[in-house]
Amino acid sequence: MRRLALRLCTLNKELLIPGRGLTQGFQNPEKQRVFHMHEVRDKLREIVGVSTNWRDHMKAMEERKLLQSFLAKSQEGLPPRRMKDSYIEVLLPLGSQPELREKYLTVQNTIRFGRILEDLDSLGVLICYMHTRVHAAKMSPLSIVTALVDKIDMCKTSLSPEQDIKFSGHVSWVGKTSMEVKMQMFQLHGNEFCPVLDATFVMVARDSENKGPAFVNPLIPESPEEEELFRQGELNKGRRVTFSATSLLKMAPSAEERTTIHEMFLNTLDPKTVSFRSRVLPPNAVWMENSKLKSLEVCHPQERNIFNRIFGGFLMRKAYELGWATACNFGGSRPFVVAVDDIMFQKPVEVGSLLFLSSQVCFTKDNYIQVRVHSEVASLESKEHMTTNVFHFTFMSEKEVPLVFPRTYGESMLYLDGKRHFNSMSVPVKLRKDFSEAP
Repeated sequence: MRRLALRLCTLNKELLIPGRGLTQGFQNPEKQRVFHMHEVRDKLREIVGVSTNWRDHMKAMEERKLLQSFLAKSQEGLPPRRMKDSYIEVLLPLGSQPELREKYLTVQNTIRFGRILEDLDSLGVLICYMHTRVHAAKMSPLSIVTALVDKIDMCKTSLSPEQDIKFSGHVSWVGKTSMEVKMQMFQLHGNEFCPVLDATFVMVARDSENKGPAFVNPLIPESPEEEELFRQGELNKGRRVTFSATSLLKMAPSAEERTTIHEMFLNTLDPKTVSFRSRVLPPNAVWMENSKLKSLEVCHPQERNIFNRIFGGFLMRKAYELGWATACNFGGSRPFVVAVDDIMFQKPVEVGSLLFLSSQVCFTKDNYIQVRVHSEVASLESKEHMTTNVFHFTFMSEKEVPLVFPRTYGESMLYLDGKRHFNSMSVPVKLRKDFSEAP
């Protein structure tokens, strides 16, 4: 069971210390220096040893093959690490450096949440490299990639582009080859950084050529608070396994879910004809098939990550922006994001691919709109499409939205899946009247 939103956004005082920069472990405070968000990806390139020149990327990848000898044969051969060892802070100085705002600004003078998703993705990878750093090697022999965005919960609705933002995070749980990362975002109000969101990402470690799994350092909790975080990570892993096992792609809906779908079906029968084939919408309702939006992206080298695949943060931003537009078009007012849930990175996206995004409202309740965005990719040479990601976003509209009704069995499964994701959301967020957000 997920923690309440208030608890999700409560600071762990033992791990989170005041600061406005990136702190690389607590044990060497004299070596600390301030990093800004725009330096994070540069730091990642330095750790991996890749070139910023697209034409040289093949040479850089060849050089990484030499790092195979630094890979551990087992997890027992790696030194254990503490949560403090991977803890870092990064400043996004929107207030003190106004020239940075253009990239993050919406037309409503709020912050683009899609850009925040990009920053969280880069930061999560850097945190894992802090946990797994090898002092004997100049470059890391590991290729660390995002496997899953488990959950992002918003603690605050209104984000100002005129105040500094701080990100912090650390590794909170470790398996054999995977790591859970807890990250938080704060915005400066007066002299204090106040919580904005809490995020949980799952990263996986692969070998230096990104071809197979690699072992990561074990994690040792040092306090009751850290033991609770680690225990929560174990529970999260179990919940993900259970959620996958009970997926509607694998198992039939529960009895309660089947009743829900049947009642919705009965509500759409035309009372004049009393026929299963004649269906009409109830008042203030929309067919699911009429809530779709689609987009296409050409994946250029500019959007590549340090391993010369398309940056996961870019994929999340594009999916979020399409999802936001879908919720806006459906609800008739500007929505804001409440939660991001269960984004699974199933397949990497190669540079040069065609990226097809399809967004659809799959569940609504009161002011809430649950949006599912499906991502698939095709190469320029092949017409075969393959799913790469499925994104789940929960939005809240300024006014009550229509009910959405499935017409087919497939849409009914999408409806139930959307309802499951909606019900997994933490405590509902109250809408603030002074807020409106664009992507």
